[in-house]
Amino acid sequence: MSRSLRRGSIAAIAAIAIASLSSCAAGNTPDTLQVKPDNAAATIGTNLRLNNIVIVTGEHASGDYTGAANVVVNIANTANTPAELQSVTVGTSAATFTDAAGAPLSGIVVPAGGSVAIGGQGNPSATVASATVHVGGFAPTTFAFKDGQKVDAQAGVSPDSGENGRGLYKGFGPTPSASATPAKGSSPAATVPVPGATTPGAAGTTAAPGAPTTGAAVPANATTPAVPAAH
Repeated sequence: MSRSLRRGSIAAIAAIAIASLSSCAAGNTPDTLQVKPDNAAATIGTNLRLNNIVIVTGEHASGDYTGAANVVVNIANTANTPAELQSVTVGTSAATFTDAAGAPLSGIVVPAGGSVAIGGQGNPSATVASATVHVGGFAPTTFAFKDGQKVDAQAGVSPDSGENGRGLYKGFGPTPSASATPAKGSSPAATVPVPGATTPGAAGTTAAPGAPTTGAAVPANATTPAVPAAH
């Protein structure tokens, strides 16, 4: 084989190798493989999409956990009419809804052509008073809407913390209730003086009108009423 043919063969082999590597690189990109986040997602009908469903426990929780937890989710509604989320259940425990200011809600409305983020500062919350879950695992979670539609999802369970206190869901967990806050020490009850009672050590205490005063000094010039003679 001549040198020119050998050089042409080597060039052709190199071109094929480069093309193969390029196609592999393109095929391994997240966009090509459609890599999705680990967080659960669910679809109801053709208009409702629930994204990034996560159960967030108390701070620094690990392993088996029983206690308050927040349901974090973003709900998108592409319909031309609003949708209303009426209930969320984690296992067998139902969540209660509150608005961003902490006021109770009977449901959370997802506007037509819009979306609602549930959980996090400035958003409505869905809080389960006592959920039994495993941190790092998954928990069965059910969402039910006013129109009767319902969907189940296996939501990941994450603590309200992370490395150095800066986790992905830091600040999304439940806040302690007022009843869980230790009560401040009671102030000693004030002593209410009783009329006529003598306060120990109190100077100038006046006895009740008409009550005899023990040990009271009698003025020297005081006149003692005469006692009538007996007949």
